[in-house]
This record gives sequence, C-alpha cells and structure tokens, in this order.
Amino acid sequence: MIGATTENPSFELTGALLSRCRVFVLEPLTDEHIRTVITRAIADGGVGRGVLGVELTDDALDALVVHAQGDARRALNTLEALRKHVEMSHAPRPTSRDVVLQVLEKPLPIYDKSGEQHFNLISALHKAVRGSDPQGALHWLARMLAGGEDPLYLARRLVRIASEDVGLADPRALAVALAAKDAYHFLGSPEGELALAEATIYLATAPKSNRAYSAFGEAQEAAKQHPAEPVPLHIRNAPTGLMKDLGYGAGYKYAFEAEQADTPQEYLPETLRGSTWYEPTEFGYEKTIKERMEWWQKLKQSL
Repeated sequence: MIGATTENPSFELTGALLSRCRVFVLEPLTDEHIRTVITRAIADGGVGRGVLGVELTDDALDALVVHAQGDARRALNTLEALRKHVEMSHAPRPTSRDVVLQVLEKPLPIYDKSGEQHFNLISALHKAVRGSDPQGALHWLARMLAGGEDPLYLARRLVRIASEDVGLADPRALAVALAAKDAYHFLGSPEGELALAEATIYLATAPKSNRAYSAFGEAQEAAKQHPAEPVPLHIRNAPTGLMKDLGYGAGYKYAFEAEQADTPQEYLPETLRGSTWYEPTEFGYEKTIKERMEWWQKLKQSL
C-alpha cells in the first residue's frame, strides 16, 4: 500500500500505523528545477508538452519561477495559459514580465492553520523575535496573517514572548504586547494588524532576558519537591489571639520602619534557605535590578 498526502503524517496518522510505514519526504522543487522545466517545455518543439511560439524575457521567466512555488504542474499550467493569452492578445515578443503578471492569478500562501505549517511558522516568528531580527519577525508575521491565521492567536504569542524572552530586561514589553492585543481587538483587520506589527518590531529590538522565565521554572520545580514546607512563623498572618499566642507573626520586621525601607529577614522555608532562582543579567532594565539586589544583599550581610 502506498499513500500520498500533503499533510505531515505525524499529525494525520496514528502512532501504530506510522510505526509500520516507511515515510518518504518529497520536498518542493527548487527555483532552478522549475526554471529547467519551463525552459525545456518552451524548447520542446511540439513534443509532449512543448509550448510553441513562446519567448520570455529573463525577468518574465523569473516571475513564472517565483509563482510556481516549487510546483512543476503549476509552472506548466501557467505557461500554457500564457501561450493562449499571447496568441489571443497578439502581445509583443519576447513576452515581458508585465504580460506574465497579467496572466498569473494571485498565488495562495502555503499555509494550514492546524497542521505542520502552522507550527513551523509560529516557531519561526518566535525565534526571529528572540534572535532580535525585526525583518525576519515581520516576514513570518505577514505570512501567517496572509494565510488566514487568527490575529488574536498571534497577539497571544507576542504576549508570551514579552514575558518569556524579553522579561525584565524591558518591563515595558509586556505592556506593549498587551496594548497591541487590545488595539487589534478594538480595530479588527486590517487596521489592527499594524498594532501587531508594531509590537513585533518592539519585541524584536528590545533587550532580551529569559531569567524570569527560568527562575519561575526552577521555583515551580522546588515547590513540587517540597510541597508541604511550613511557612516561617514570623511571616505568618495572625488574625486571632490564639495564633498570636502560638507565635504567628512574632519577630516580623515591618520594612517601612527601617531607614532604607528594607529589613532583611528570611522569607523561605528552612529547607530552602539560601536558594537562588532569579539572577538578573546585565541587559536593559535588569542591570538596574541586579544593582538593587546586590545592594540589598550587602545590607543583609551588614546586619
């Protein structure tokens, strides 16, 4: 049994069936392949699919190659339509790029909103922003919008990027991403898409830090490993007399009573004391946070 599909088998076949098959991946033809197919068809001289009487300028041939998007069948069908158009309109020869563009239908983006292309393109968008490449990020954003992707899905990903990849290196990034989401929700398409593009550029050009993302992940893991550690008595709430008698809140130091508005004391359970999850970078606003944390640490050591 041989099956052919334009879908990724990983998404469309069950694991049991996929494990019993050999998968052969057929990639789109390259531009040079398509150029060869078109040139051979023109030069065929009437044999097979030969296209008589068609001469193309170099830029007209380039337009046909780009339009084919790696599909030889599309290239040959378009070439046949071009031949008929030239014969009926008595267009001058060799056929120019402008004439070719009159014949070409608008190419549909290669995109599916629930399969491999969806995941490939959103991955490309995320990685381009993370890699501080606004040109690449704008390209993938435009590709997904042209393919019919839900703009609010893209807005949600931008919010995620603001938290995961920009983080506290630029705390304004999250506000910009959320504002873009609200702007699109308010304006709709196509006007609101510009807000998404603006947020994409801002995030791509912002300083990057994933330290908040990493720190939260480590803190979550510690919480799983120590799910029942008691809260230290001095930072417990004491709303009743009995709780006060039991020592709840005893020894708590109110920060604003200190001259520096900071009273160093322990806030972690005893088994986790000394743990460090968040360590700011030297980039953007995190450099200021790092200086502040170092100042607090020195203050704590001096007391």
